[in-house]
Formats: sequence, C-alpha cells, structure tokens
Amino acid sequence: MGRFNPEEYWNTRLRTSTGLTGVGYLDLGEPFNRWMYRVRRKVFHRVARTHLPSAQGIHALDIGSGTGQYLEAWRDLGATRIVGSDITATAVERLSGTMPDVQVLRMDVSDRAAIPDERFDAVSCMDVLFHVVEDAKLEQALVNLRLLLKPDGVLFLSDIFVHGRDHKQEHFTTRSLATYTAALERNGLRVVRRYPMFHLLNRPLDSDSPFLHRWWGLVMRVCKWHPALGGALAAVVYPLELLLVRLRREGVSAEIMVCVPQP
Repeated sequence: MGRFNPEEYWNTRLRTSTGLTGVGYLDLGEPFNRWMYRVRRKVFHRVARTHLPSAQGIHALDIGSGTGQYLEAWRDLGATRIVGSDITATAVERLSGTMPDVQVLRMDVSDRAAIPDERFDAVSCMDVLFHVVEDAKLEQALVNLRLLLKPDGVLFLSDIFVHGRDHKQEHFTTRSLATYTAALERNGLRVVRRYPMFHLLNRPLDSDSPFLHRWWGLVMRVCKWHPALGGALAAVVYPLELLLVRLRREGVSAEIMVCVPQP
C-alpha cells in the first residue's frame, strides 16, 4: 500500500462525485447525505451560538470547506469576514465561483508553510482531521489551528472521538478521545466541551449497541437499493435525530469538540 496522498484523493472524489456525495458518505447517495448535512448545520448553529453568543462581526475561517456548507453556516451566524480553505484546487475553484464574497485559500492544514498570517475569532475544522492519517501531521495540524486563533478565539472541531483504541485505515484514522485530548493539550488547546452530532443518521462507530448497528445496517441496505428511499427514511428520522443529539451528552458517532487556546 502506497503512502496516502490526501490532495489526490479529494481531487478525484470531488471531480467524480458532485454535490454532497463528494464530501459526504459515498455509499449513502445524495438524498441521505443532504439530510446528514442538515443535521450537521443545525447542531453546528446551536453549538456556535452557545460559545459565540454574539457572532455578529466576527472573522471566521473554515478548514476543508469542500462544497461550502460551513461557509454558509458562518454567513447565517453573522460573521462579517469569512475565509474558506481546501486542500484541492477543484474545491477552491468551485467555491471561488459560487461564493465570490468569500476568500478561499488553497491550504493543507497540516502544512505550516501554507498557513496564513491572519488570526481569527473562530475556526471551524469539521470532519477533516480523521483524514490526516499520519500522527506527525496531526500534531502539526493542531499547532497550526492554535496559531490561526486569536488569544480569545474558539475552535470548533468535529471528529469521532472514540472511547476505545485508535484504528488506522488508508485514508481514515479513528483516534480515541484520550489520544485527541493529549494531543490538543500538547499543542496549546484546551477542550471546553463535546456535543454529539449524530445518533441515528451516521455509523455508530463509538457504540456497542446491537440495536444501533442493526439499524445502521438497514440504513445502508435501503440507501444502496434505492437512494431516494434512503432520503425519505432520513427525512422521517430527522426530527428524532435532532432531539436525541440535543438530549445526550455522549455521542455514538461524530461529535463537535469546542476548544480554546491555553493561556
């Protein structure tokens, strides 16, 4: 197995899979992915408003902007300066064309030389770092995220902070909560709180529940059989999903971790 090249991987995905499928869950189809991103946006808005009571006028940076979902979220929240970034030329070109009011940078978050000198009130790095498979590059990415924040800035980071052991694949690494917390502390970031992002509408990687795993198997089968039916299933579950992720303190899949710079 050759060394993973994230730029090449994402350029290929974004060229061959348009829409949210290109940045989302490939096996689930566009309709289901649309509902997943609706959940992400709702949870992100709630968490951002909690930790940025007045987002009006802030300067925000989004890492790994892809199709621009979180750039739109920062618009909704009232940020006056929004900067996007992506590792791929494909995403940068598309976003620059569709969102001309947003500056979009070509940037690898794990490359110190690519990081701009500007500092931000808020940085979002959503579903990005589990694709930084090398541990040394993860450490550098966390250093860079700290450097991008103002002293009173807030980092919104989503990943799957499993309570078990780290698990590495070619283009995806699931790191434990303990691994993440230690790495953040080493690199000048303090965890404030975690918020579940999914309970029923994403793979339950951090759960031993037979029910949840059987449910997810059903979701996968329905989406592969008929993507539109998978979207309809997600639409029915969507209100319950929003309720569950609001009520629960521990997630079974992706979570948002809120971090601030250490003094």
